[in-house]
Amino acid sequence: MMMPGGSSTTSSNSSNEIKKTKKELPWVEKYRPKKISDVSSQEEVTAALKTAITSGQLPHLLFYGPPGTGKTSTILACCRELYGYEIMKTRVLELNASDDRGIKVVRTKIKAFAQTTVGRATFNGVQVPPFKIIILDEADTMTETAQAALRRTIEDYSKVTRFCLICNYVSRIIEPLASRCAKFRFKPVPTEPLLKRLQHVANQEQLTLGKNTLNALFEASGGDMRKAITFMQGAAQLVNPSGEGDNAIEPSHVHQLSGKIPGDILNLFWEAVKSGKFDNVQRQVKDLCAEGYSAIAILECITKDVIDGDFINDAQKAKILIKVAESDKCLSDSADEELQLMDVGAQILLICKK
Repeated sequence: MMMPGGSSTTSSNSSNEIKKTKKELPWVEKYRPKKISDVSSQEEVTAALKTAITSGQLPHLLFYGPPGTGKTSTILACCRELYGYEIMKTRVLELNASDDRGIKVVRTKIKAFAQTTVGRATFNGVQVPPFKIIILDEADTMTETAQAALRRTIEDYSKVTRFCLICNYVSRIIEPLASRCAKFRFKPVPTEPLLKRLQHVANQEQLTLGKNTLNALFEASGGDMRKAITFMQGAAQLVNPSGEGDNAIEPSHVHQLSGKIPGDILNLFWEAVKSGKFDNVQRQVKDLCAEGYSAIAILECITKDVIDGDFINDAQKAKILIKVAESDKCLSDSADEELQLMDVGAQILLICKK
């Protein structure tokens, strides 16, 4: 037997569940742009897409640029404005790097979705475009064979399907595939818009920020908006674990989360180099590895110190940077971190002695 007022109680519970789910969302998803106009610092791309949405004529797209610059957010916002949230569920297929996207998936899942026709539908009283959209995130990880098969699929079903390829390196997309798409380059987010967006998130979450915290977030993220917001959320949970309280987020909290190497630790490394003794350099390298710092991060700090330093001449700087580049390549090929850092330390010691 249904209790009086049961429907309103159910509605209230549903509303509370939605609020709870939104509260538990990662901030990257919670503050993802919902409209194309909300995308930061990609004016050329957003202007072209707005024109395409107005006319209802969307070409195949190829978005490329550094991570965290808004590529995926832009195409998802574009789909929302074209179809609305409900229709978008059936008109958009998104495949990420976590999915197997070899030639088998291109010939089955992608082809099956691309070839189906769509019926008429309206959003806000306007008929939506009569095509679907397939989003292939991190398309540069697809094999050349899969990309070649995808080219044929794009040709055969372009009347009912549009493709949006998203990648970091456009050079890894085969030319026959790239030539069928309108290319849009996403540039790194400049300092001012990134800081403005971070301040907006901080205001929405009622966070207290230290004097140079925003700058620390920018430096730690390297212009990656997604990484900066993730660091901010991590720092907020670090200083206020219960979600309550108004403890300020300081730059030190950001450095702690980002794995930035404190300057005094590298100072000890350079003192060991200046001592001229390999045993001292070896000890410092072992200490750095024991602290759990990334070898790539250590090499980045060494590179910065070498470029900015005035204790060696330009010829010595060039030789050290060549060695750092070689070790960076070895690390990308899964070489042992401690051995590579030891090799770099030994070479720097040898070069500085000359």
